[in-house]
This record gives sequence, C-alpha cells and structure tokens, in this order.
Amino acid sequence: MNQYDLNLILNPNLSAEQVQIEKDYIENTLRGNGAEIMNLDDLGNRRLAYAVNKDREGYYLMYTIRAGGNPEQTIAAPLRLRDNVRRILVVKDRPEWKTKKA
Repeated sequence: MNQYDLNLILNPNLSAEQVQIEKDYIENTLRGNGAEIMNLDDLGNRRLAYAVNKDREGYYLMYTIRAGGNPEQTIAAPLRLRDNVRRILVVKDRPEWKTKKA
C-alpha cells in the first residue's frame, strides 16, 4: 500500500450540515475501497486562483491516505460524480520529496 494525498475542492456555498454529509460520503468511499485515512486537513473556504463554475472560492479538504491499486480509478472517479465536488487531485507521496538537500 502506498501513501497518497487526496485533495478536494467542494462548493463554497454549502452549509455545515452539507459539508459534513460530503465528508461522510468521502470517508465511506475511501474505506469501501480499502483505503486507510491517515490525516484530514479541513482548510475551509479559500480563494481560488481562477473561477470554477463561476465561483471564486472553494471549500478545501486535504486527506492523507494509504491505498493499494490505482486510487485515481477506484476512489477519485466515483467522487467526481458528486454535484458538490468541484476538483479532485490524487498525488502519490514520495519520500525523497521530504528530504532536505545539503
């Protein structure tokens, strides 16, 4: 199993209850596909670099997960079908990115 960063941008106009529903759905999807959630950074509403569906802000969620196989197909593809999910990015975590060069 490899470690990945799963970054999501949700609709910024969601209420707190709707955000919690989306988080629960994301976590159920992750666990249903055999992924383990290591960490969740809930950054809230942030300004985007460019407009997405005419919104200048987005609700950011950043997960650190352990998953086997291809999480782009098994995890990200079903999440892209949600109406409130604007963007998804899955990046494989590599240990050499965390080392400091002399």
